[in-house]
Amino acid sequence: MTCEVIDAGGAAGHAGSMTDASTALHPLDDAVRLEPTGPGAYRGATSAAYWNMAGPFGGTTAAILMRAVLDHPQRRGRPVAQTVNFCAAVAEGAFEVTVRLVRDGRSTQHWQVEMLQAGVVVTTASTVTGPDRETWSHAAAAPPKTPPAAQTPVLDTSGRSGWRGRYEFRFERGEPIAGTASPQTPGAALSHSWVRDEPPRPLDYVSLAAICDTFVVKILQVRGDIPPVATVSLSSYFMADEAALARQGARPVLGVADARVFRHGFNDQSAEIWSDDGVLLAVSHQVVWFKG
Repeated sequence: MTCEVIDAGGAAGHAGSMTDASTALHPLDDAVRLEPTGPGAYRGATSAAYWNMAGPFGGTTAAILMRAVLDHPQRRGRPVAQTVNFCAAVAEGAFEVTVRLVRDGRSTQHWQVEMLQAGVVVTTASTVTGPDRETWSHAAAAPPKTPPAAQTPVLDTSGRSGWRGRYEFRFERGEPIAGTASPQTPGAALSHSWVRDEPPRPLDYVSLAAICDTFVVKILQVRGDIPPVATVSLSSYFMADEAALARQGARPVLGVADARVFRHGFNDQSAEIWSDDGVLLAVSHQVVWFKG
């Protein structure tokens, strides 16, 4: 499991050199950097820039597994879906990623991806890619009416190390404030927030896969505290083609997130990612384990 708590620890980890601003990688690109070691095999390392309290931010783990599929020479088309199962805690340091093309059809390719540390599987992913086709289209959903990002205050994350400092958040509603709810008087789970990479980075499928996991665990909003908590499984569906991502560029996207039920130590969490001109870029669903 990967811990998804609001604050971030200061544990050390792998990070590339950021001393030369003209040649330095964006922190996200450094975090997902993979070295090929053989057919469908890669090597990487965790990044201190995206550390969480008990391990790497789960969004970067999803982005790493996305990067591995995108880098595979047999990959055709763009990402359509990704389901990441967080099997065990990812430790600081080196890891290996293996990618296998399970089925290659005319409309879709199906991929199985595994992340291993010391020979033990810690995370798996099932990824679907496929070529874009011109077909009938209909957009039944619409984004909520919210003030633009420029008119929404930036959440103060000063003093927080790790992944929280790698994003700019602007909450229109549902700002995570501890103590505003309780188990006896639960609060609402719905949140609207503008989010972008920090420093700004043009949107692509790697960053979109990570952004799908940037929503604060909903138990904080609903119960007012953060027990031990971890995402178990995260499924993201990418509705945007590459042209839509290119149009969005590095501007903030609007995230709409909600939860429906907390029961037997698990809760659901769903999200929509909208461009700033009202195009649905991605939807995601995850199940979260919590203690107590």
